[in-house]
Amino acid sequence: MAQWLDQGIVLSVRRHGETSAIVELLTERHGRHMGMVRGGRSRRFRPMLHPGNRLHVRWSARLLGHMGQFQLDAERLRAATIMDRAAPLLALQSACSLLGELAEREVCQRLFLASDLLFDSLQAADGWRAMYVHWELQLLARLGYGLDLSCCAASGSNDGLIYVSPKSARAVSASAGEPYKGQLLPLPAFILAHEIEHPVSDEDFASGLRLSGYFLEKHLYAPQGRALPDVRLRLAGGVDFITATRDRRRCWP
Repeated sequence: MAQWLDQGIVLSVRRHGETSAIVELLTERHGRHMGMVRGGRSRRFRPMLHPGNRLHVRWSARLLGHMGQFQLDAERLRAATIMDRAAPLLALQSACSLLGELAEREVCQRLFLASDLLFDSLQAADGWRAMYVHWELQLLARLGYGLDLSCCAASGSNDGLIYVSPKSARAVSASAGEPYKGQLLPLPAFILAHEIEHPVSDEDFASGLRLSGYFLEKHLYAPQGRALPDVRLRLAGGVDFITATRDRRRCWP
């Protein structure tokens, strides 16, 4: 008999049979993990099984490679606190959808902790938007597609970095990027300042989402013939930035 105990964040739930559910969790020490919850459609489990909620998890199966079953207890039912706030709810749903792209059962403790912190921050009135953009950049790095924002790709300087090359994913300074600025991605200042809890403007938030969204689409979704999740596009306000940049023939540097 294989079993373990852990903490898990609900990512998705789907119906299984008449009364049960298949639940997808991001766990702290066992990665993204699936399991069946008997009676998961009951009144007892319904408040627990919303994306973003953190649960205490007991998993068991006859063999380690089987899907197995979850026994769940509530720890932090966050989803209910933001149900009437459209933007934080979209951010939560978007993050859960993106986390569903992680390899199953691959341990990613740092990303679990960052996700847990992000979902807590969504309950605050302000300040979560910078954290969300930083979280997407951390997800890209975890997937092996991190951006290099340490210095300018052309000059090596770390001053005046205001662009990112869509080809190399490296930062570009204002002076070096001036002749190519129409082909470069804006780099909001709050990303370099690491102000994860600082309020950002609507314009900077949109620029941050465009930046991370471009590389998520390029590396994760486009190779599979897919687009970013609808909920992620709605979070970005319907800006079709990715389509506009995907077909550019010239790219620098």
